[in-house]
Amino acid sequence: MASIQTWCQSPSIGGMLATNMDNPTRAMPFVFGDYMGLRMLPGLKGSAVATKFMPQYPGTSRTAGCSCVLQPRAAVNKTRLHDLYEQEKQSPWYDNLRRPVTILEPLIKSGVRGVTSNPTIFEKAIAGSDAYDDQFRQLIREGKSVEDAYWALVVQDIQDACDLFQALYDESEGGDGYISVEVSPLLANETERTIESANYLHKTVNRPNVLIKIPATAECIPSIKQVIASSISVNVTLIFSLQRYEAVIDAYLDGLEEVKGDLSKISSVASFFVSRVDSFIDKKLEAIGTEEALDLCGKAAVAQAALAFKLYQEKFSGPQWEALEQRGARKQRVLWASTSVKNPSYSDTLYVNPLIGPDTVTTMPDAALNAFIDHGKVARTIDADLKSAQDTYDKIEKLGIHWSDVGSLLELEGVVSFKRSFNNLIKSLTVKADALAQSNQTSSSCLCLQRQIKVRYGALNSAILLELARMVYQPTRISFTH
Repeated sequence: MASIQTWCQSPSIGGMLATNMDNPTRAMPFVFGDYMGLRMLPGLKGSAVATKFMPQYPGTSRTAGCSCVLQPRAAVNKTRLHDLYEQEKQSPWYDNLRRPVTILEPLIKSGVRGVTSNPTIFEKAIAGSDAYDDQFRQLIREGKSVEDAYWALVVQDIQDACDLFQALYDESEGGDGYISVEVSPLLANETERTIESANYLHKTVNRPNVLIKIPATAECIPSIKQVIASSISVNVTLIFSLQRYEAVIDAYLDGLEEVKGDLSKISSVASFFVSRVDSFIDKKLEAIGTEEALDLCGKAAVAQAALAFKLYQEKFSGPQWEALEQRGARKQRVLWASTSVKNPSYSDTLYVNPLIGPDTVTTMPDAALNAFIDHGKVARTIDADLKSAQDTYDKIEKLGIHWSDVGSLLELEGVVSFKRSFNNLIKSLTVKADALAQSNQTSSSCLCLQRQIKVRYGALNSAILLELARMVYQPTRISFTH
C-alpha cells in the first residue's frame, strides 16, 4: 500500500486507496469526498497508477495526479483441500501446532482452514525444540511458576496462530479460521474447575477465532453447557461413542437456549475420534478369530462415524433447532479427529476419504494431510451407504463387543494419555527451570568471587578473574532441549 501512496500526489487519496485495498475480499466503496461510490471489487488488486479522470485540488488547477488501475488477482494454486471445501463443504483443518507458527502460512495457501492442538502436540513441540527456550527463561526469571510459564507458552502460540487465520475467519464470516486450545487435562473429571479454566483461556487468548477444547467426559458435559451459555465457542473433544455424542449435542443446544439475544458469534465443533476405535476393536475381533469377525477388521470406525453423521443431521433439525437458528445459531459441526492410520496395512486415507460430507470438519496430522493432498478422492461419501454402516455396527455388538464399553474405555485411555503428556512436559520444564536457577546462582557466585579477588589482589585482567572464579565453581553447561 505504501507504493500506492508514493505514486499519489495526494496523500489523502493515497491513504483512501490503501485503506480499501488492505481488504480486497469484498467490494469496498469510498464513502466520502469526490470518490464517493467508487468501489474496489473482490478479486482485484491495485497494480498501477495514472493521471486520469481525477478531481482538482480545491482552489487550484492541479489534478490530484492519481488513479488506480485494477487487474485480476493472480490465481491461487488449488489443491484437493480447496476442492474438498468448495465442492463438498467439508473444512480441512491441521492437527498440529509448533513454533515458528509462520510455518502455517503455506498450509493456509494449500487450503487448510483451521488448526487443532492438544497436550500431546504441545509436549512434542516444547520438549522437542529450542524455539521456546528464550521465552521460558524470561518467564522463570520474572518469577512465574513452571505451570504458569507453560500456559504462557501455549497462549502465545494460540494467539499467533489465531492472528494468522484471522483473515480466513473474517472472510468465512466465522465459519472457519479457528484455532483450538485445550483446558488442562488434569481437570477432565472436574465440572466447575473446567468451567473456570475455559473462561480463563477464553479471556487470556482474547481472540474471536479461538475454540476452547473441553473433553466429553460425563463430568464435563455440564461444563460444556455452561461454557456455551457464557457465549464461549467450544471444541468438544474425546468423543468415542454415539451415546456420548448425543449428550454433547444436547449440552450445546441447552447452552444456546440459556443465551439471551443473538447467537451468531458462538461456534462449536464436536470432535469424534476415528482411528483409535479401529485400533481397539480390531484387537477384539482378532482375538475372536472367526471369519465373520476378521472380515469386520478396519470397518468399525468408519461405520460408527457414518451413524454419527446421521445423528448430527437428525439433531440439527426440527422445531427446537429451527427456533435457535432463527436467532442466529450455528450448527455444532461434527469434526473427524484421530484421522491418522495406525495399521500400516490400511490405506493412508482410510479415515479421510470415506468421511466426506457437508458441514463437517476433518482435522489431519501431517501424514494424513499429505496423503490426501497427493491422492485423496473428493466426493460425498459419509452417507453413501448408511444401511451397510448400521449392519457393521450391529454385527460388532452381536459378537460381544459392546459399543458403550468401547466408548468408555477409549475415553479413559484418551484422558490418561493427555494427562501423561501434560505431566511429562511439566516435569521436563521443571528440570529446565531448576537448571536455570542453578545457572543463575553460579553466575552470581562467580561475580561475587571476582570482586573478592579484586579487593585482595588488586586489579587483574578480567579474563583471569573470570577463569579463577570458574575454577572454583565449575558451573555446569546447561542445555534447554531434549
